[in-house]
Amino acid sequence: MNSLDQLFVNANAFLLGLLPVWARPWISILVRLSVIAVLAPAIMMYLTWIERKIIARMQNRFGPDRVGVYGLAQPLADGLKMLIKEDIVPRGADRLLHLAAPILSVVPAILLFAVLPFGRNMIPADLNVGLLYFFAVSSVGSYAIFMGGWASRSKFSILGAMRSVAQIISYEVPGVLSVVAVIMVTGTLSTAGIVEAQAERWFLFTPWGFVGCLMFFLSGVAEVNRTPFDMPEAESELVAGFHTEYSGMKFALWYMAEFLESFAVCAFTVTFFLGGWHAPAVPFWTLALLLAIIVGAGTRLAIPVRGAGVLAMLGAGALWGAQPIPSWIWFFAKTYALIFVLVWLRGTLPRLRIDQLMGLAWKFFLPLGLVNILAAGLWTQFPFPLGTAAAALLLIIAGWLLVRANAPQSLQPQRVYVFAD
Repeated sequence: MNSLDQLFVNANAFLLGLLPVWARPWISILVRLSVIAVLAPAIMMYLTWIERKIIARMQNRFGPDRVGVYGLAQPLADGLKMLIKEDIVPRGADRLLHLAAPILSVVPAILLFAVLPFGRNMIPADLNVGLLYFFAVSSVGSYAIFMGGWASRSKFSILGAMRSVAQIISYEVPGVLSVVAVIMVTGTLSTAGIVEAQAERWFLFTPWGFVGCLMFFLSGVAEVNRTPFDMPEAESELVAGFHTEYSGMKFALWYMAEFLESFAVCAFTVTFFLGGWHAPAVPFWTLALLLAIIVGAGTRLAIPVRGAGVLAMLGAGALWGAQPIPSWIWFFAKTYALIFVLVWLRGTLPRLRIDQLMGLAWKFFLPLGLVNILAAGLWTQFPFPLGTAAAALLLIIAGWLLVRANAPQSLQPQRVYVFAD
């Protein structure tokens, strides 16, 4: 199955082999840019479809099902609608910045794809400072959000923009701290190098990796203003927050940036903590059995399709002793599993209050991130099981103390009622 695993790598090498030597570097760059330029909008469009479908099923609805089979053409119809809608700019707004802000928000979201290792030997740019590149580029979005809110000349927009910038900055700190432990253990800033370091064991299955994964994922959810951290878009208070005064394709660009950043959060969580493109260390027949159960439970599929799918999965599990699934499929499967969790949170949890949101970052995640770095040091310096036990005990004690320290206090003393005889 190596040919299928390296399908895109071999196709790229074959294409470059047909060209003269002087043109190969330039064509290679052009091919990678073209793939990212095509892949990013496609991912954004069908993330909207996935989210609408999943939340609809959680609410006992069908979701989009009119345009195309199972509503698969709905994102194309929505994109066409946005293109032909009128662009309304408020009176008194800064027209140049009003136009530039949504464009500036999309550019860094697309640039994040440059250092994503989509599979073995499938990274557009393997930078030796890829992790620093990720944090530097992702922080640019806060400038675009504040620019859009300020340029709109609306009190609702500017308040939403100020909330969003404060939230992004607050959650960037624990997000960075959660990855410091990864740098300590791997000794590299390359995203591909971090994935290679997890060939034997995913970092999720270590005490510091489990805590770091939760912190990084939740901090990323907060940075992209997703539920339950969507205070900058609190419609009950701010109409729609920083993009209240946007319409048409400009409005679509804001949502494109949000969905691409959401995908990036899930993809980088997979890269840093869930083994990247590496398959889980379990026999393939167990995975084939699980896939057969999932296909068989798909009540929306026709019975012949479900039967053929179940037989195909069981046959694959019986025939292949080695791992037949390509690395790039594993990467996308784990990323979309986290996207399901992201949508699940939106369909389940209510919005946090602003004091709860900021308190979680500064009073809980920040000290826990510092303790997690110490736990990673203990895990690295002492052999198993001493290092693992010490790291786990330290994190459990620190978590319990932080929960106790941040427990809500009563605003008034407990009342004592005295009843007459």
